[in-house]
Amino acid sequence: MRSSNVTLKSIADRLNVSVTTVSRVLNGKSDRYRISKETQELINTAAKELSYSPNQLARGLRLKRTNTIGYIIPDISNPFFSSIAKNVEKSARKLGYSILLCDSEEDTKIEENLLQLMIDRKVDGLIISPVGLEVNHLRRIAQKNIPIVLLDRYFPELNLPFVTSDNYKGALEAVNMLIEHGHKRIACIQGLVNTSPNNDRVRGYIDAHKTHELSVDKKLIVGDSFGEENGYIETKLLLKQDDPPTALFAVSNLISLGAIRAISEEGLKIPDDISMVSFDDQPYSRFLSTPMTTVSQQNSQIGQIAIKLLIDQIESNRQLEPKGIFLPTRLISRDSVKRNINLGIKAIG
Repeated sequence: MRSSNVTLKSIADRLNVSVTTVSRVLNGKSDRYRISKETQELINTAAKELSYSPNQLARGLRLKRTNTIGYIIPDISNPFFSSIAKNVEKSARKLGYSILLCDSEEDTKIEENLLQLMIDRKVDGLIISPVGLEVNHLRRIAQKNIPIVLLDRYFPELNLPFVTSDNYKGALEAVNMLIEHGHKRIACIQGLVNTSPNNDRVRGYIDAHKTHELSVDKKLIVGDSFGEENGYIETKLLLKQDDPPTALFAVSNLISLGAIRAISEEGLKIPDDISMVSFDDQPYSRFLSTPMTTVSQQNSQIGQIAIKLLIDQIESNRQLEPKGIFLPTRLISRDSVKRNINLGIKAIG
């Protein structure tokens, strides 16, 4: 018998048991209905011998579920988001769900279109790392009682569950270390202004200065995106200042890569001429020509917790009390910060 023609009734007829009993065993409900171990073994063996494969479409229609989760990320080429996507997919698969993954390309309009696409595909819930500053489209989704969890980026004004890193404390610790190594002119190359990770990291940068009673030079807070090009351009400009910084705090891994390229082109070396700390540790961070001091995030746990929050909503068939979860970061010290520095580098050009 071909596996495509094998049904619950085929197995039931072969073993002379009811279709209901077969269904309960294959759906993991044996203990609830006190089905004997012997019967369970017979049914599972028969299903395997007949190459039984459940009709997921029919099951989904019956349960009004597709066992599919939509996941929208801002930039799949960013190692941070691709790493989390891998963990989200792995965690979902273990719980019997598939992931429909889409890239919004850091574009709010694309994000809106993708959300509608996923609703049309009848996904059971949504995980979103939102882009931009617009929240109305997310608010409309939430009002439709579609389970949703925000990941990495969140909006304080939206009453939605989210999972993110403690970006403030991570930045505070990183900039504190630079200051404690003698740096007073520390540039902050920021990402997309007014997004939650950026705001929290810049706030940590500012508060570290306040803690050490140092004034903040607003000319040293620059940038407007989390991308590599932003890091490259802003570092070039910073090095041209009359009083250039002695250290850089890059708020993303891609920004730091752009900064490294700009520093190299100017004939400078890290950390001899300028020190740097990057937010977000990556596998390559320790293999750079100068291993990078980084703020490490819990990529695996972020994805796992987001999936757990979402599936709790889906399977309870109700919206849970919204909660915000901040996971601690860890500062990894390598070779990109110079100790006992002789402050001051000359402006380039």
